[in-house]
Amino acid sequence: MKKVAIFDIDGTIFRSSLLIELVNEMVDEGLFPKDFRRAFENQYAAWLDRRGSYDDYINAVVSAYNNNIAGVDYARFKNVVGRVIGQMKNRVYRYTRDLVRELKSKDYFLLAISHSPMEIVQDFGNGMGFDKVYGRIYVVGDDGKFTGVMEYADLIADKAKILERAREKEDLTLEGSYGVGDSEGDISLLGAVENPVCFNPNRKLYDEAKRRGWKIVVERKDVIYEL
Repeated sequence: MKKVAIFDIDGTIFRSSLLIELVNEMVDEGLFPKDFRRAFENQYAAWLDRRGSYDDYINAVVSAYNNNIAGVDYARFKNVVGRVIGQMKNRVYRYTRDLVRELKSKDYFLLAISHSPMEIVQDFGNGMGFDKVYGRIYVVGDDGKFTGVMEYADLIADKAKILERAREKEDLTLEGSYGVGDSEGDISLLGAVENPVCFNPNRKLYDEAKRRGWKIVVERKDVIYEL
């Protein structure tokens, strides 16, 4: 049985959100309407001004994506995914990038999770050397266009469930396991592994990490330190 390490991607390995970079390029490509960003501009401004949370902002982006993906041509979408990955693949944090490499050298089974669409998560994960990735799966119809239907929404919403599913399917052990996340949505995942790492955590995760004695790592500019 292989040991397992499971990583959140957005804001934990990638220094932004794959979804945000994708939708910006889709708007520029004309796959989404020009006024697409109006759906989350208030949440974005509130987050920039530190009056609102990042979770509110990203949830509004996800909602806007879900409301506009139906009818988008899959082939054009895949071209945009390839372009975004080509531009963004190296925009990663050093700490988590190096931890991925270290654990891979120790023959860990590497899992990655993102709430971004599966296609861009897959391409990013492959480039990082992950063994398996999980992302949002949107159905494509016989006409080569997205139907607007999303599959396995309940699974992707719970990272601890994903870990358990992968552990059973891939014959993995939680002995010596690692989990890395950055927000309260990762608490159930971090609580399931032997070596939880809270990386650049938000306040809710930070408070939980301090209460449970979990490792907290911050990377700021060119400095990496533990709290």
